[in-house]
Amino acid sequence: MNALHVHPHEESAERRWSRFKPIRSGEDYISSLRNRGTDLYLFGEKVAEPVDHPIIRPSINALAMTYDLALEDPDLATAHSELIDAPVNRFLHIVGSPNDLVMKNRMQRRMGQLTGTCFQRCAGLDTVSVLHSLTWDIDAAHGTSYHQRYLEFMRHAQANNIVIGAGMTDPKGDRSKRPSEQADPDMFMHVTRRTEHGIYVRGAKAHMTGGWNSHWIAVMPTMNLGPGDKDYAVVGLVPVDAAGLTFIYGRQSCDTRAMESGKIDQGNARFGGQEALVVFDDVFIPHEHVLMDGEYTFAQLMVSRFTSYHRASYVCKTGLGDVMVGAAAAIAEYNGVDQASHVKDKLVEMTHLNETIYSSAIASSHEAKQLASGIFMNDEMLANVCKHNVTRFPYEISRLAQDLAGGLMVTLPSEQEFESEVTGPILRKYLQGRANVPIEHRQRMLRLIENMTLGRNAVGYLTESLHGAGSPQAQRIQIQRQMDVEKKKKYAQNLAGIGEESGN
Repeated sequence: MNALHVHPHEESAERRWSRFKPIRSGEDYISSLRNRGTDLYLFGEKVAEPVDHPIIRPSINALAMTYDLALEDPDLATAHSELIDAPVNRFLHIVGSPNDLVMKNRMQRRMGQLTGTCFQRCAGLDTVSVLHSLTWDIDAAHGTSYHQRYLEFMRHAQANNIVIGAGMTDPKGDRSKRPSEQADPDMFMHVTRRTEHGIYVRGAKAHMTGGWNSHWIAVMPTMNLGPGDKDYAVVGLVPVDAAGLTFIYGRQSCDTRAMESGKIDQGNARFGGQEALVVFDDVFIPHEHVLMDGEYTFAQLMVSRFTSYHRASYVCKTGLGDVMVGAAAAIAEYNGVDQASHVKDKLVEMTHLNETIYSSAIASSHEAKQLASGIFMNDEMLANVCKHNVTRFPYEISRLAQDLAGGLMVTLPSEQEFESEVTGPILRKYLQGRANVPIEHRQRMLRLIENMTLGRNAVGYLTESLHGAGSPQAQRIQIQRQMDVEKKKKYAQNLAGIGEESGN
């Protein structure tokens, strides 16, 4: 990687902020991404202007919707910030009450309904929450000044209305070894040197949702750390156009359909998700933007709190689930089977599963508890239950949607065939459903179901639901830790007349 970059001058925090202008609308956001001069690679080639690339643009459009929703429905998507005494986008709001978490969940569901994909800001929002309490607790233990640095950064972030991305997942290398035991130290993000002005870090962050679409990246440890891992205990804030960053864009199923003529075969042509491998080649972070440096005992606490917030954030999948229920109901109607009892029953089952996810997320938010820093955190048990539901239920919802769609979902000829003078009339004759439903409506709905269950946006609805914020076993471990079986045994023993509390 050294051949690709020249080490920068140690740019100050003030100079880094001077490059940003306040963003108000989705259009402003899209404009803010232009001409950044970043090193982003897709299909082995550097992309000159990612904003205009047909594969990348749908992911930008999805994130832009977070700005437009704040304008269209400010009661839902904005909140008053005490930090700058002004309304701010809820994706940058510091959680001050359980109701803030409830409103966050409602906003996330609405965003899923509007985009049908991952809109890429939830991990950053949850990072904002985690760093508030983490920096407070480290300062209390070590007399550091991280919390004031955090607050100053957030003042700028809220005033400029930027996007913060979360860089947590390291490549990990040999997973039987700790970070400091790896044959290649870059398998985990680590500090390579320290100067009077700041630190330099190397490594990579994998699967980074909306990595290039962000304005700043918050890098954090990915696991608990030991005494030998001090250099890996680093939290820092880095602008996306910082020298030393390289972005390698992730593939998604059917992504090259965006480069074909026509829009129908894309299923959801306007919106998509984004994941990238983000490589840090001795990237400089000024002291003002360093929020942990060596306090390894707090790494596990940070990860635990992040997962509590973020696992409840998977309530966003209920918005996508709403789209799936609607698509399944629509295609059943187009096929002329919407009145069949088994079709109605499948739609009920899809809705039941979707609302079960939502209920556990909302309950987790209502049961939030205040931390020492003043911020509120979701109920951890219910957050893990929510995420565990998400690892399963979207798959069953998708199976039922495919069931109702029928085999044509995966055998439908291309949009170009429908435009052909030879094959077009044949297809329009034999693939007509109900006479009063245009054949194009049937095409589009089938492609949407394909897009969300097999195609590009299956990343955000299925695989991300399985592995994001921890794979299923991670939630099961947390549930086991908190289920307090001994207390429950006492409840049962008391009622059964066993033990001291029985009264016998």
